[in-house]
Amino acid sequence: MPLSPFFLVLLGLLGVLRYGGASVSSFFCNAGLLELSLGKFRNVLLNQTNPEEAVIRNIASNVTVVIFQVHAQQSDVVISFDKNPSVNSSGTGVDKGLVSILRPQQSVCTWYLRSLVASQVLSTAISIPYMEKVFCVLDPIPGGCNLEFDLEVDPNIYLDYTLVDIHIKFAPANLGYTRGANPPSCDSGTGQNSRWRLRYDVYRYFLPENDLSEMVLMSHIQKMSEVQSIKANGIKMLTLTTDDKTNVYFSSLPGQGVIYNIIVWDPLWNTSAAYIPVHTYACSFADLVDNCSSLSKLSTKVFFTALAVLGLFTCFFGHRFWKTGDYRVFRDDVVFWVTFSSVALMIPVLFVGCPRILNILASGIVGSYAVILAIACYVYTSLAYITLDLLRRVLNDYFSKAYTNVPFQTNDFIILSVWTMLALSGVTVQLRRERSEVPFPPHPYLTWKRERERRSTNVLDPSHHIPPLRERIHNKLLHIKECFQKEQPAGERTPLLL
Repeated sequence: MPLSPFFLVLLGLLGVLRYGGASVSSFFCNAGLLELSLGKFRNVLLNQTNPEEAVIRNIASNVTVVIFQVHAQQSDVVISFDKNPSVNSSGTGVDKGLVSILRPQQSVCTWYLRSLVASQVLSTAISIPYMEKVFCVLDPIPGGCNLEFDLEVDPNIYLDYTLVDIHIKFAPANLGYTRGANPPSCDSGTGQNSRWRLRYDVYRYFLPENDLSEMVLMSHIQKMSEVQSIKANGIKMLTLTTDDKTNVYFSSLPGQGVIYNIIVWDPLWNTSAAYIPVHTYACSFADLVDNCSSLSKLSTKVFFTALAVLGLFTCFFGHRFWKTGDYRVFRDDVVFWVTFSSVALMIPVLFVGCPRILNILASGIVGSYAVILAIACYVYTSLAYITLDLLRRVLNDYFSKAYTNVPFQTNDFIILSVWTMLALSGVTVQLRRERSEVPFPPHPYLTWKRERERRSTNVLDPSHHIPPLRERIHNKLLHIKECFQKEQPAGERTPLLL
């Protein structure tokens, strides 16, 4: 029995409510045929049983290459040239694409999409054309010289992450060529007429902090799919040449959405093309514990909450109770030097001559930062990476290769204001509390000067009667000389008189 128009509209409204306002038409693309337009994004619900056929018609004759891509947030999708995908004609992942190199007279392109899970998966798809310019000037082909991955031409970026770093790698590009022509050789030489002249610009884009919604990803990934929008919205991290390895490391930011993409640029023809953007949250949506929605363990929250209480105490009372460098535990050399080194790294050199102010500043700043670390267990903030990246650098030798930029968004501005307010309040309270107290710790130079004056004026001080340096040296030499003299025999040696 056919569905009534009212029921269809109701389903569409339910879809809009569920997915945050995506167009109603995008939720009725499951009939098996998805009509696309070049350069236009289209949201589509994919399922496992019925592959979606994506079609583009009426492609202009000056278009030489079409890059088709599909993106989902957390569930893998399959994109292929054939209805029955094979290893060499398909890709599987949350961000995947294929390159269709057009034949002469070809005006239609077809791809097939489906999900790998039983439930429906919201995804967004786009096809990006690259065309021949005047005088046979052509855009490079991303992944056109692939030797590592399964596809013959692979425009995809492959991403792996750990709690420490993110690793992306990709296949080298090739020079563009007209319809029907043979592709340029990837290994014919290293001169200016080969692919070795190409450059690769790596871009990064941060999603809004603490926002894991699907529709936010779908809307923002559009900003990192085409060359011009990538340059306008992304942050250029570095440029690679064909002499460099096609892989890059970045620091991992669990819970923070990040999109990466690469623009391959031909400096001779001043043409460029974009790879398939790839995103990550550096965490798992599928894990039952410590997933993207709940990154911190209960034990971690308890520890840093307790640290925050200690930090507040240190922030407002740290100077008064600093005499605790007297506990027996700090007599151990390892504990003492580790603690000393940690404190020494945080001491501003400019305040070396003012030990009391120096100690108050250190306790105020460090104590208030302990509160920030605790806040990071409950609300995402990049300020926690001030210490986390330092620990990663100490514990992991290869972390030195990672780019450690972090986003600085609304949460960070608010928490930075809280940190500043706590630090200033703690320093102010301690300065007012200590202004009438005896200076502690005493100034080292003043202490040495006072001791020298006391020794020179106090005749009862044993140090006042210390002989001059010349006399002390002479006495030492006499003592050493006595060590080499022959010992005289003891007893009476006088002969008896008869």
